[in-house]
Amino acid sequence: MRAPRRPAWTATLTWKAAVFITVMCCALAALLGVLVHVSVAGQTVSDSREKALTRLTEVGELYEAGEPLPRFAGVDPPGLPASLRALAVRGERGTMVSEYAGRPTMWAAGPADGRALAVRLDYTQSAETIDALDRSILGSSVLAIGATLLVGAFAVTRVTRRLHLTAQVARRISAGDLDARVDDPRTKDPTRPQDEVATVSGALDTMASSLQRKLQSEQRFTADVAHELRTPLTGLSAAAELLPEGRPSELVRNRVRAMRGLTEDLLEISRLDARTETVDLAVHKLGPLAERVVRASGTDTEVRVLRDATVETDRRRVERVLGNLVANAHRHGAPPVVVTVDGPVVSVRDHGPGYPAYLLESGPQRFRTEGGGKGHGLGLTIAAGQAEVIGAELVFAAAPDGGAEARLRLPEYVRLADSESAQ
Repeated sequence: MRAPRRPAWTATLTWKAAVFITVMCCALAALLGVLVHVSVAGQTVSDSREKALTRLTEVGELYEAGEPLPRFAGVDPPGLPASLRALAVRGERGTMVSEYAGRPTMWAAGPADGRALAVRLDYTQSAETIDALDRSILGSSVLAIGATLLVGAFAVTRVTRRLHLTAQVARRISAGDLDARVDDPRTKDPTRPQDEVATVSGALDTMASSLQRKLQSEQRFTADVAHELRTPLTGLSAAAELLPEGRPSELVRNRVRAMRGLTEDLLEISRLDARTETVDLAVHKLGPLAERVVRASGTDTEVRVLRDATVETDRRRVERVLGNLVANAHRHGAPPVVVTVDGPVVSVRDHGPGYPAYLLESGPQRFRTEGGGKGHGLGLTIAAGQAEVIGAELVFAAAPDGGAEARLRLPEYVRLADSESAQ
């Protein structure tokens, strides 16, 4: 039988700090309480013992003088503890605390002609004093633990709040927001002492700035290279058209078209990386839009409209995404290739070997293809980038009965009148 899983909040730093503070406070309170209790109780018992022995001496003098004994003294009185009686019979003096008539009593006994001469003192006040002390120690410990927990929770929460902010900024950076910074005030003044959290925050901000500069440099390099290549490629394309017809000319033209396509893809990726794209939203029927993309692709692709839907999106970017998915299915998959429209979801399915494992795990990667297929590995990268721009969700998965399947979920358009009538 599996052990029950602990709640997630038990793994937080606040919870662990609270448990640690509570345990340490309880241990310290218990130690101090025991020390105070032992000290005060020992002193109280010692005072009562001395008082009882003094009374026993006085009573012994009365006994030897043959005078009557007071009512709190006697020879072998009832209620005298047997162990103390035996001690007195052996010729020794001693004291003991026990119950007498339902009240705590301090007994003192000594030898008297082979018997035990004993006196008793009411020990109730001393016992109540010790009990009151124990209650005071317990109450003070509870208050001290509560106050310490409040102060500790406040201090730990301040630290954990800064840690959560640092983690949130790190997640924003990993999601592509390279402008995100922690901006901890402790890191801005170098003369101000920094704690560990400020050090981590400063290191994260430095890393983000360095990463942003490197990525921006790479983006500018990619865009500059693509722009510079367009001019010679245009001239090369024009020159290739002037070549006499034949197999060599066809090969040159094919390579020039591939280079032009690669250059345009690099320009598009550089714009997506720069996050400067603007969206031209409009309302479209998804079924006809998918059919238009398939017709424009010139491929043998089946279109199935199970349930048409109206979506509010950028038509050009949706066509670009679906076109890349269809082209990738024919280039790397196997027929039949089917485009299915089911509400606001469009799926592109082929019956080939399926997507590689790296793509299913971490998404498409630039200039990486597997299986010996043609292409430069930018089609799915562009599709994923354009889907993000229009706020759509693009998921790459393995089909249940083999093959690859890409599902594009678009924001469905809801008319205001329909929304109000549903309410």
